[in-house]
Amino acid sequence: MLTAAQNELLTLTGPDTDMGRVFRAYWQPVLLSREIEAEGAPKRVKILGEEFVAFRNGRGEVGVVEPGCPHRGANLFFGRNEHEGLRCVYHGWQFDVGGRCIDVPTADAKVAESIKPRAALRALSVKESCGIVWVHFTDGAGEIPQFDFMGLPEDHYFVSKKLQECNWAQAAEGGIDTAHFSYLHANIEDGERAGLMPSAGANEPPELARYRWMIEDSRPRFTVLEHETGLVMCAARKADDDQLYWRLTQFMMPNHSMAPNSFPGDNHVGNTWVPIDDHSCWIYCYAYNPERPLSDQERHAFTSGFGIFSEVDDEFVPVRNRGNDYLIDRNLQRYGNFTGITGISEQDAAIADSQGFIADRTRELLGQTDLGVVRFRELMFEAVDAVRQGRPPRGSETPRSYRVRSGDAMSAEPAEALQVVQKRFGELGGVNLSVIGR
Repeated sequence: MLTAAQNELLTLTGPDTDMGRVFRAYWQPVLLSREIEAEGAPKRVKILGEEFVAFRNGRGEVGVVEPGCPHRGANLFFGRNEHEGLRCVYHGWQFDVGGRCIDVPTADAKVAESIKPRAALRALSVKESCGIVWVHFTDGAGEIPQFDFMGLPEDHYFVSKKLQECNWAQAAEGGIDTAHFSYLHANIEDGERAGLMPSAGANEPPELARYRWMIEDSRPRFTVLEHETGLVMCAARKADDDQLYWRLTQFMMPNHSMAPNSFPGDNHVGNTWVPIDDHSCWIYCYAYNPERPLSDQERHAFTSGFGIFSEVDDEFVPVRNRGNDYLIDRNLQRYGNFTGITGISEQDAAIADSQGFIADRTRELLGQTDLGVVRFRELMFEAVDAVRQGRPPRGSETPRSYRVRSGDAMSAEPAEALQVVQKRFGELGGVNLSVIGR
């Protein structure tokens, strides 16, 4: 349970808030590369409660600038994206991707040169990698986070995004809470919870048996590890033959996660929750395989809505959303799955949204499976303290420490989480791992 003041501290990310200052210390995804084309239409962008316009010039460079033309305040969303930059349609003033005014056609040459320095737009720092446009609110920022899939061939990964109609923090808390899989994502057979995959009973491989184990053991034992970039949430469930089934979830500051459900050889998936404002966020979704290209069938599944990916429209708004009650089917809920909502991503979204646009954490009752959520909040408050004291928050200056991996593991019972993570991932478990809670 948090106080009202703590809840506000955690959730509000506008420019004059403490958590907003934390977020602005990091690179943030702002668009998918495929959303803007060279000399194509500008695109409105809202991030952390601030509005911008994004465009790609004729050389393929991306600019993210404040929307108001400094001449008379016309909105540059309506501008013409010409080869060198964005031209205001009111009087023709033009701006490059760095926000510099490069043409003032309404003034003679001498006057224009005196106007240009004073007419510069506020522009965010921009970098582009692996199909994602990233921004930073500070000039001269270093590298973007070096996620595990960065550096892989393009055919090894897939990226997309989806709109979430609630505050970033409760969406993120749902993503790092692996305990809910035993209920929220369960199927229904003969009136009882059942795994997502049909069970063959004893002696089935772990890749199938894990779905049964999550139903049979709905009280995972948690250990939380910390590392240079964030946390590893380690959830152990009872498996067959006195074994433990581990789901190992990475959280990296301030808003990234690598989800479990991957044994060696499986695809890996992750999310980034980027606040649009305090009542909505974009969730950037990644799937990749370090060992092989993704198949056409896998890409089609991700595009159509599978796992962490939602079925979305052309604007990346989920087809099943707050406005239509996620197309809940009560007959499906009775006979097919636990929620009556189709799609793992959609089930997650429905429950996060159902808590309100900003969840009231003053009324919650936390239990033993909420340890990861508690540690996540403590980590965010630690970052606030660092920024208040003028120190860089965790991970903001160590982009290569973001190369971590999540997934599933098996061990004998008993076993220590730290050793399980190190054996499963090696150095990809995180830099300077240590136990902070169990």
